[in-house]
Amino acid sequence: MPYLFTSESVSEGHPDKVADQISDALIDHFLAFDAESKVACETLVTTGQVVLAGEVKSKAYLDVQTIARDVIKKIGYTKSEYMFEANSCGVFSAIHEQSADINQGVDRKKKEEQGAGDQGMMFGYATNETEDYMPLALDLAHKILIELAELRRENKQIKYLRPDAKSQVTLEYNDNNQPIRIDAIVVSTQHDDFDTEAKMLDKIKKDIISILIPRVKKKYKKFASLFNDKIQYHINPTGKFVIGGPHGDTGLTGRKIIVDTYGGKGAHGGGAFSGKDPSKVDRSAAYATRHIAKNLVAAGVADEVLVQVSYAIGVAQPMGIYINTYGSAKVDMSDGEIAKIVEGIFDMRPYFIEQRLKLRNPIYSETASYGHMGRKNEVVTKVFTTPDGKEKKVKVELFTWEKLDYVAKVKKAFNLK
Repeated sequence: MPYLFTSESVSEGHPDKVADQISDALIDHFLAFDAESKVACETLVTTGQVVLAGEVKSKAYLDVQTIARDVIKKIGYTKSEYMFEANSCGVFSAIHEQSADINQGVDRKKKEEQGAGDQGMMFGYATNETEDYMPLALDLAHKILIELAELRRENKQIKYLRPDAKSQVTLEYNDNNQPIRIDAIVVSTQHDDFDTEAKMLDKIKKDIISILIPRVKKKYKKFASLFNDKIQYHINPTGKFVIGGPHGDTGLTGRKIIVDTYGGKGAHGGGAFSGKDPSKVDRSAAYATRHIAKNLVAAGVADEVLVQVSYAIGVAQPMGIYINTYGSAKVDMSDGEIAKIVEGIFDMRPYFIEQRLKLRNPIYSETASYGHMGRKNEVVTKVFTTPDGKEKKVKVELFTWEKLDYVAKVKKAFNLK
């Protein structure tokens, strides 16, 4: 029987995402100047105020206030009427040294024996539903807000947009678990004040449907037929949305973990990513399991794969690896048998994850909005500045966990052509 499935996304100007981006900017700066930094930093943003807290073990010294302000400026909070503005907001830091008790469980004389930074379970997921092996509903929700942010920055076709926004997409699936129709699209965007609320609602709805949606549709040639005149649109359904961002809602690091991953598909272990260096397996192992799942699907092992790995704090070897192919396996093996082969292909000890995916590089700011998974793997040069004004250029590879570099190894292990 056909069914509906929904995923949501939030923009870079959403208060929780502002917090995530500040936390990950701090991670990047610490790693740029000391690749062995151990960092766990949380950010809170509210009306006119940023609070930084966390634990750090690093040789680097940073001007955390300037880093936070630069992030806020880049997002677009640059006007006093937003009640949260890059140059005037307060930035309070309560960052202190990492617990020696935790550190002794992670650091080892032999790096390959590095223990997990915490206990817990992490999940990775992939499906051949889209070209980037992500669930379509989430992919659409992200793309809607990416295009909305582009329109805001262009400031040509739509000139009243403010940084805060949310989207939601509901798809109808058939009995073969294939998306056949977009049932509903929800877009709530912060905006400048209008003369009247009725004029505002009409203008915003018309612009979203006639300007934004066609730009999104162009990115989905395979699914162009899903965009039709039967879609239910809910544009700013509560009405006025002038008060937004950290002034409208307090933002905290790590509160959008489903937006960050698979939009409710698969599973989630509960640990957030942003603000954590890669010794924290909440982050590194979640990336590693995505890398496994994507390569398994791309190699043709299954149409859909969920991978779970679990750890004990201070222990290098994972407690176990679990695979669920949802009955979509293309090989004549049980999911348990598939998991055994996967264990022999991918070394899931924390040190080897860091090395395989190049996680000790400053690559995290780009992950902090529009999802950590399904993104473009590319090499870029980033520039970081010390408190005394010295610049450091670093060439890094982004989203290494999205590479299909293990497909050949997977095919060989499973005797696939």
